Amino acid sequence: MDRSELPVLGQPPRERADAARNRVRLLDAAAALVAEQGAEHVTMEAVAAAACVGKGTLFRRFGDRAGLMLALIDHAEQEYQHAFMTGPPPLGPGADPLERLEAFGVATVRFELRYLDVLLAAEPCATKRCLVPARALRVTHVCTLLRQAGCAGRGGDVEPLAQALVGYLEPALLHHLHRQRHFSAERIEDGWRDLVALAGPVGSPT
Repeated sequence: MDRSELPVLGQPPRERADAARNRVRLLDAAAALVAEQGAEHVTMEAVAAAACVGKGTLFRRFGDRAGLMLALIDHAEQEYQHAFMTGPPPLGPGADPLERLEAFGVATVRFELRYLDVLLAAEPCATKRCLVPARALRVTHVCTLLRQAGCAGRGGDVEPLAQALVGYLEPALLHHLHRQRHFSAERIEDGWRDLVALAGPVGSPT
């Protein structure tokens, strides 16, 4: 499966009953291996063997190792997306836009640190990273909040700022900050709050 076909929100495409059972069996096998060995050590061959299916079946179902890892976190990703799009404030609708933006970054940091190993294993190549539907949704959400907060840049263009903000939430950078630079989760979250304050409209409180 091409990961660009994974749904960003909503239910996955309908499957035949046998295909759905096979998918669950493959994902259960992959999840068990990730829990036992860590995502970075899990191979497609090992998952196929654990699920008692041919390697070709696994590749046809998920496309590649990154696609398999994305499928593993798909349910958690959907819950996280629903929280910031339709959940209660301040993360969901009903709060001040900058307050929502701050809450969004904090929720994203916590989500990604929780699933960091799987997210890193699912990282596409550099030229495709910005095309992943889940990332595109985050950029769209941040653009919306920036516009609502009156943070439009030159000519009213908020996307460059949104792209820069979402870049702070990339799994690779969080890995560097948390695992290599030993930043605490709280320090990373405070860094996001500082970025939101800098992004605020001229004359807004910081």
